[in-house]
Amino acid sequence: MTSQRIAVATLTALAAASLVCAQDIQITGAGATFPNPIYSKWFSEFHNVRKDVQINYQSLGSTAGIKQLTAGTVDFGAADIPMTDEQMKATKVPTIHLPTVLGAVVPIYNITGYSKELKLSGEEIADIYLGKITSWGDKRLAANNPGLPDKPIVVVHRSDGSGTSFIFTDFLSKVSPDWKAKAGANAAVSWPVAGLGGKGSEGVTGIVKQTPFSIGYVEAIYAIQNKLGSALVKNVAGKFVEGKLANVTAAAAGAAKTMPADFRVSITNAGGNDSYPIASFTWLLIPTKFEDAGKRKAIVEFLHWMVKDGQKYTDALGYAPLPKEVAAKVEAAIAQVK
Repeated sequence: MTSQRIAVATLTALAAASLVCAQDIQITGAGATFPNPIYSKWFSEFHNVRKDVQINYQSLGSTAGIKQLTAGTVDFGAADIPMTDEQMKATKVPTIHLPTVLGAVVPIYNITGYSKELKLSGEEIADIYLGKITSWGDKRLAANNPGLPDKPIVVVHRSDGSGTSFIFTDFLSKVSPDWKAKAGANAAVSWPVAGLGGKGSEGVTGIVKQTPFSIGYVEAIYAIQNKLGSALVKNVAGKFVEGKLANVTAAAAGAAKTMPADFRVSITNAGGNDSYPIASFTWLLIPTKFEDAGKRKAIVEFLHWMVKDGQKYTDALGYAPLPKEVAAKVEAAIAQVK
């Protein structure tokens, strides 16, 4: 082949590659760190189904996700805290909440020399974060946890606006009147104890892992992946339960039957003998209109895939799948995206 033919062949190949790239559909999203492990898996698996679709997700926290969605700098948002009516009115395009999976927020700890399971009530967790319980050797903690060392507790929390923080403080507000009065349920919290702040669930996990006698809170998968202890938490029935899938599913059982049409619901401190009390749905925030028809079609295809095929990846990553009743409602709601 002459150099001229090689050059022509090269240019033809480059032109074809450019055409393919031009046809690729790039979708951007941002938001919650809570579901980031499952979302990363989903977007990768869906790319294997639709090679021309690339979904890029930034795990920045729920507050940042809502802000970027409102500003129109991303195609979709993600949050562990439902948007308020005011926030929904501020979006450029009407937006719907679509539940994706369920997960548990677990208190994680690093207590040097203590190898037993830690048991905590909601009131005790609230008082640790209120600064009323300052030592692991406090007699209230010792009642259910003999052998805890008499060492100061290092409190770790999120430094950024976070749906994980909302779930955590929503629970504390339901079990502790003092917490409700002083801090309340918020994504951005004015922490009564300054403690140490970490950005994202990754940041909180890293600080707790490196800091002896610390306590923090993250989505369960972060505790599992980093081999950190997670406390059993006392539920409404008076049982200390683990943030495992069956207990998260139990917490969602009642909500599945009474899920509101807009899917905005809290399931923290749910009733039931086996319910884990710091559990929540997490949501994709999807605009109902897209100017780009190819992008709209790809997003709709992904949403249907997520509800059907995507749910099989939940268990391995520490999430509970959508209850069948909720999945059916989500399928129907996807039709609003046009």
